[in-house]
Amino acid sequence: MAVQRGTNQAGMRAHNERLVLSLVRRNGALSKTEIARSTGLSTQTVSVIMRQLEADRLLRREAPRRGRVGQPLVPLSLDPDGAYFIGAKVGRRSLEVVLVDFVGAIRHRMIRPHAFPKPGEIVAAIRVEVGRCAATPGIDSERIAGLGIAVPFELWNWAEEIGAPAEAMGAWRHADIRGELAALLPYPVYLQNDATAACGAELAFGAHSGLLDYIHFFVGAFVGGGLVLNGSLFTGRTGNAAALGSMPVPDGRGGTVQLIDRASLVLLERRVVEAGLPVDALYDAGADWSPFEPQLEAWIAGAARGIAHAVAAAAAIIDFEAAVIDGAMPESVRERLVARVAAELSRLDLSGIEPPALRAGTIGPSARALGGASLPLFDRYLLDQHALAPREAPAGPELV
Repeated sequence: MAVQRGTNQAGMRAHNERLVLSLVRRNGALSKTEIARSTGLSTQTVSVIMRQLEADRLLRREAPRRGRVGQPLVPLSLDPDGAYFIGAKVGRRSLEVVLVDFVGAIRHRMIRPHAFPKPGEIVAAIRVEVGRCAATPGIDSERIAGLGIAVPFELWNWAEEIGAPAEAMGAWRHADIRGELAALLPYPVYLQNDATAACGAELAFGAHSGLLDYIHFFVGAFVGGGLVLNGSLFTGRTGNAAALGSMPVPDGRGGTVQLIDRASLVLLERRVVEAGLPVDALYDAGADWSPFEPQLEAWIAGAARGIAHAVAAAAAIIDFEAAVIDGAMPESVRERLVARVAAELSRLDLSGIEPPALRAGTIGPSARALGGASLPLFDRYLLDQHALAPREAPAGPELV
C-alpha cells in the first residue's frame, strides 16, 4: 500500500477524513494502525478521524483480527448505506439512470431507449427517475449526495452518424440540462463528458486499485476515452482530456482517420443493417450477439487495429502502466476485442516505447451512468475533490 501523507495541523480534518475514506476505498477494510502507518498521521489523530467517520455512518466496524500479540486489530470498512449517488447517462440511443450506494453497488436502475435524445424529454425523464431513486426501498433518501450526468460533449455534431434530424440535435447546442435539473432538485448536480465519466467509474468502483497511471477506452455508440494520472482522473483544461475518439489512426489505405471512425459501435450497426439483420441486440449488452458474427468479426478486426495505434501513440507521450478497454458490449466480445488489440499492438514498431499492459475494464455497459454517480462521490468524500468536479461550482444546497 503506497504511503500517502496526511497532516496533523488544525483545520485540516476535512482533508484527513477524505484521505482515510480514499485509503479504505482503495485498499478495503483497514485498522487505525494501518492507516497511521500509511499516512504518517499519529495514531491519536487517526482514532479521532475514524470515530467521527463511524459516527457519521461512513465507516463501520468489521470483526477483530485475532491471532497476533497484543490487542486484536479492529478494521473499519466503508458503510454501503453511508451515502448514495444518482448517475444519469445520456446516450445517443438510450437514457440510463442508476442509484448506487457508498461502495458502488447499484440499488436501482432504469434504461429507456430512444431514437435520439431530446433535451426537454431528457430533463423530464431524469427528474421523474430521481424521484423513484429517492423512494427506493431500504435507503435513506436524506443521504443522497447528488446527481451526476454523463453526456457526450457537442452532441449536435453527431446527428448524421446516428440518423437524427439535424434541427432536433441542434437543440443541444444551447441546452443546459445541468442548470435546469439543479433548479428542480434538492441535490447538487454535476455534468461530465460521458467517456471521461466512464473512466471515473473504473477509478472509483473498478477492480484496478493497484493502477496509478492508465489510459481508458470506452467503446460505445462512439468510442471515447479518459486518463488517470497518479491515481486521479485528469480532465484537462476544458474537461475533455484524453479525447481518444479524435486521435488520428491509419485508415489502411495510406491515410488517416479518427479513431471514432474505426472503433465505434455505430460502424458495427451499419454492417448489421446492411446485412438485413435486426440491430436491437446491439444496444443490449446482455443479448446474444452471435447472430451477426461475420459482421462482428470484421468490426473487431478494424476496431482493434485502430485502438492498438491509439495505445502506442498515447504511450509515446506518457509512460502508462496499462490501457484499460471497456465498452457497451457483452463480456465475451470485450475479451475478444482486448485480445485482438494485444495481437495488433505486438505487430507495431514500438522501439523506444514500453508498451502498457492491456486490461479489460471491470464496469461494463453501465460505466457511463456509474461515472455520473461518481461525480458527487469524488467531489464530496474523496481526497481528490476537484478531479471529477464540474467546471463550475455545483448548484443546489450542501448536505449536512
